[in-house]
Amino acid sequence: MSPAGPFRICVIGDIIGKPGRLAVTQTLPDLREELDLDMVIANGENTAAGAGLTPSLAEELLAGGIDVITSGNHIWDKREIYDYLDTDRPVLRPINYPDEAPGRGWLIHHADGGDEVAVINAMGRVFMNQLDSPFTRLDELLDGAADPLPPIRILDFHCEITSEKNAMGWYLDGRVTGVVGTHTHVPTADARVLPGGTAYISDIGMTGPRDSVIGFSLNTVLPRFTRHLPTRFAVAEGPVSFNAVVITADRATGRASAIEQIQRLVEV
Repeated sequence: MSPAGPFRICVIGDIIGKPGRLAVTQTLPDLREELDLDMVIANGENTAAGAGLTPSLAEELLAGGIDVITSGNHIWDKREIYDYLDTDRPVLRPINYPDEAPGRGWLIHHADGGDEVAVINAMGRVFMNQLDSPFTRLDELLDGAADPLPPIRILDFHCEITSEKNAMGWYLDGRVTGVVGTHTHVPTADARVLPGGTAYISDIGMTGPRDSVIGFSLNTVLPRFTRHLPTRFAVAEGPVSFNAVVITADRATGRASAIEQIQRLVEV
């Protein structure tokens, strides 16, 4: 895309295990050209057999066309990722973990056309880990950074409940380009641009097996509900639901003009 036109960012929902990885690597090259994308972000915290991320899988996703990988509570499930998070590779953990935790919660991505994009990762607190307030940490970043962030700013808000996500969307309206929800693996039908120019959706949905319970096989999940038995979840098989959003933004102001849901079924 010409730098004179709008900037287009694709954000892919939680990638679930090998089926999700295959769907991304098969779909993304053509999708970047078809949708004239300038940048791709993806949540990768469920990439390693449904829970966690490893350095080798992160590199696989980055080599497959993803520019920045975000995460959430499952980022700590594979210990080999800890040291990797402290490198300069574009992989994030939520910003509201303690500063002493490995990694970082935001970065600036330099797109091919010269544009800079701030990518931020935060996690909700309701029914989740009791971390620092994501609202306070976002204020500190947006209002107190030593150097002002670039106009285009995308937040992956990894969060359990829609009301907390709604609140964050309104709280940041006009201050960031997009607030996109991840974590629940089920796409919501509320994608829109808020009055201040912030694109919002409560949850993008997963990129994982369609015939499943949020990406996991029925025979490993149903006993939890029917017999209250502990089971080890396994990633399901079969066609993959590829869920993403594309945000269109003004390069100079960072204001979003559109958000479009991308939902496709991919045979892997």
